[in-house]
Amino acid sequence: MTYEAVIGLEIHAQLLTKTKIFCGCSTEFGAPPNTHTCPVCLGMPGVLPVLNRKVVDYTLRMSLATNCTVAHESRFARKNYFYPDLPKGYQISQYELPIAEHGHVFIEVNGEKQRIGITRIHMEEDAGKLTHDPNLPISAVDFNRTGVPLIEIVSEPDMRSPQEAGAYLRQLRAVLRYLEICDGNMEEGSFRCDANVSIRPSGTDTFGTRIELKNMNSFRHVENALTYEIERQKVSIEDGRELVQETRLWDEDKGVTVSMRGKEEAHDYRYFPDPDLLPLVIDEAWIDEVRATLPELPDEKRARFVEAYDIPSYDAEVLTSSRALADYFETCVKQFPEAKTVSNWVMGSILAVLKTENKTIEESPVSPERLAELLRLIDSGVISGKIAKTVFDDMVSTGKAPEAIVREKGLVQVTDTDAISEVVNQVLSEHEQEVTDYKGGKTKLFGFFVGQVMKATRGKANPKIVNELLKKELDA
Repeated sequence: MTYEAVIGLEIHAQLLTKTKIFCGCSTEFGAPPNTHTCPVCLGMPGVLPVLNRKVVDYTLRMSLATNCTVAHESRFARKNYFYPDLPKGYQISQYELPIAEHGHVFIEVNGEKQRIGITRIHMEEDAGKLTHDPNLPISAVDFNRTGVPLIEIVSEPDMRSPQEAGAYLRQLRAVLRYLEICDGNMEEGSFRCDANVSIRPSGTDTFGTRIELKNMNSFRHVENALTYEIERQKVSIEDGRELVQETRLWDEDKGVTVSMRGKEEAHDYRYFPDPDLLPLVIDEAWIDEVRATLPELPDEKRARFVEAYDIPSYDAEVLTSSRALADYFETCVKQFPEAKTVSNWVMGSILAVLKTENKTIEESPVSPERLAELLRLIDSGVISGKIAKTVFDDMVSTGKAPEAIVREKGLVQVTDTDAISEVVNQVLSEHEQEVTDYKGGKTKLFGFFVGQVMKATRGKANPKIVNELLKKELDA
């Protein structure tokens, strides 16, 4: 029997507000433990939460960007459970009346576009953080993260493969970053994902036993965990073992999922409306105000790049993977209007340097203006493409302008036909056997001759002139 997977994702995104959702404590990451706390986020008796309007604004931005219907009235609820990092004994979230529902985004996998539904988006506060001592039976609690604003984005079970889940995850992260409401950092926990996965016989509509997967802090972990879990469920069913609804943790080192606990249901949390918070009322004017601030989103920008710049879809997908990278590309194209050439350099040399130096595009050692200057030098024949690679490396290490590097190192391309002709004749006279072989039909030796001329001129000869002169001499 063949099976298909049914996958839904629950994504928690930390919002980039300066203060927490219900108090004025800082949300800054990396502060000493328990220094960003107050009686409100610590749940002291007699204190009252006050909703941060910026949290609502940011949630509305994401709701509108993902085609959700915004509720004119929503409510906060108490999600009750005990854990040492939850000081109040409950988490303020939303349950029956979330701020937004019934949205969707589109993903593309293997050239096919697919619509993934979004069940709901709601606001909630984060819990604290436990640190476990590896040598002693002691755990420490840091409440700095308690009360940090989150939005939870719950998908419909519309994904059928780990690749689709990965594509959906990347798409939502890109939208959040374009909106500048979440930094999307999975390693630091500001963008977290839980997956629900089951399998069923292909061609059927009934759902199988749902397993929740946690502890996945990268796109690769999500895809690997789903791949393993789908196969584990298939083997269990074929061996006649009954699957149990549960929560499992992904162990990246061993490449397996491990049982953690039975899966909780909504009634286990005893949700009820929070009596300390009024219903949240959002009118059309507020929605319109937020809609007017939305930027061009990844899908729109990707389509525009293909249409306006005549670049391949793959290039457009890479270049629009972040808003800052897209801005870098467009800034460069404005000053050097050869979009495909710019795309090649950005996707090649620029991204390679950023990966090597572990930097973001905003921290690039070569600005888009400097890259455009370098490309103009190539286009005008001042330097060759090969020399440009050397100049680029110097730009990265020194921060100097390309023209200054070319001038200081004497890298100006040789375009004097007579001078190049002299080198060509010398190379051919030194390789008489290769010339004979070439004329005897071994035409692939042409590249050898080009390489010898470029070597003799230390890469400075104009390649176009070299090719023309060699062809003229060898075909004579």
